[in-house]
Amino acid sequence: MVLTAAAAVAQPPLTTIQDTLYKADGTPFNGLLVISWNSFLADNQANIVSQSITVQVVGGLFRVQLAPTADANPPSYYTVTYNSDGKIQFQETWVVPVSTTSLTISDVRTSNTTQAGGSVPPAPQTPIPESAVVGLAGDLSLRPVKGAGFTTGRTAMINSDGGIDAVVGNPSDCVFVDGTSGPCGTGGGGAQYSDGEIPGGTMDGVNATFTLANAPSPAPSLELFRNGLAQKAAVDYTLTGTTVQFLAGAVPQPGDTLLAWYRLPGSSGGQTAGPQINCSAAGGSTSSASFTSLGSCTFPASTLQTGDRVEIHFDLAHAGTTSGFEYQVLWGATVLMDRVAAIGDAMIAGKGEAAVYSAGSQLRAESWGTVLAFAASVGNSTDSVAGTVTVNFQMKMSQTTTDTITLTNFTVVRYPAQ
Repeated sequence: MVLTAAAAVAQPPLTTIQDTLYKADGTPFNGLLVISWNSFLADNQANIVSQSITVQVVGGLFRVQLAPTADANPPSYYTVTYNSDGKIQFQETWVVPVSTTSLTISDVRTSNTTQAGGSVPPAPQTPIPESAVVGLAGDLSLRPVKGAGFTTGRTAMINSDGGIDAVVGNPSDCVFVDGTSGPCGTGGGGAQYSDGEIPGGTMDGVNATFTLANAPSPAPSLELFRNGLAQKAAVDYTLTGTTVQFLAGAVPQPGDTLLAWYRLPGSSGGQTAGPQINCSAAGGSTSSASFTSLGSCTFPASTLQTGDRVEIHFDLAHAGTTSGFEYQVLWGATVLMDRVAAIGDAMIAGKGEAAVYSAGSQLRAESWGTVLAFAASVGNSTDSVAGTVTVNFQMKMSQTTTDTITLTNFTVVRYPAQ
């Protein structure tokens, strides 16, 4: 009982501070008040140790009970930090008197108050650490950062990790939307356009063949209008080089108006644009014993033209020691290459070409591996280049296994006819 009575005497009286807080626009303040203090002795000799408390303010309503500092020894005060919207707004100093009734914040707020035993200095102006700002570290982590290839004086691109890198290329190159670069044309002449061209041909309701002054490049850039209505490729017409062939039901009639808009290769001094990288990427992986497509590259209808050449490059990686594998590369429906690799083939490299002519494409292929001997082949494809042509990379394991085969990289480049 004596110990209990002593503890009761040592407990300091508490003063209630209660208020409603608003922002300058009249809306209620929502946030946190962090109240901190140094060690002191209350007027009843209760020992108050250095500490802090956090009070949440919702809808502007604030209430807290604190030990008075008016008669503290040594003279003391409370440092109050207002935190809202994820950041510290300001700090102020409170000196709390003994009171049996509730006080408002304005009753205890002070910047430099004289009291018995000395004066209370204003709150020290010290740098606020980043860790004290709620949400700062998370917000900073969302910012794009410099990538390994960052440098000044270059066009910026966002790399696969979300960082800012610089585009690599020659000063005269064009930058594509995927961050790669390539020639705009010899001397940097840039793309040219044909606008509102009237195709040549007899408009008699019978003739279905009309001719453009130039071959659109790329072919899908052609926008063909008949009496102001856009015509759809492969539905209303087909395009081969400079020849527009209307299909049944879409043949222009006497009095109709045909207008064409299309893009031409970049040029300077009569030289056309250089190679076009149609696809360049990493592919997928598989452990399946059935053929699985690990990557593909598609040429839309009417993209490939007579005289074009397409280069195909790919690399494979085999992980595991229990099974060999088989790989195929398809040009449309035609097998460009099909080879079986051994268990010891950790890597495979291959390349192929398609030389486009009016009736199809002549194909050639080469490949080799860690163990697999070099082999070359030549063949022919009758897949129509007027339609969609897809280059497809298919792989399968020789047996059920946990081994994997990965298409580490593939690149498909088109060399437009000159």
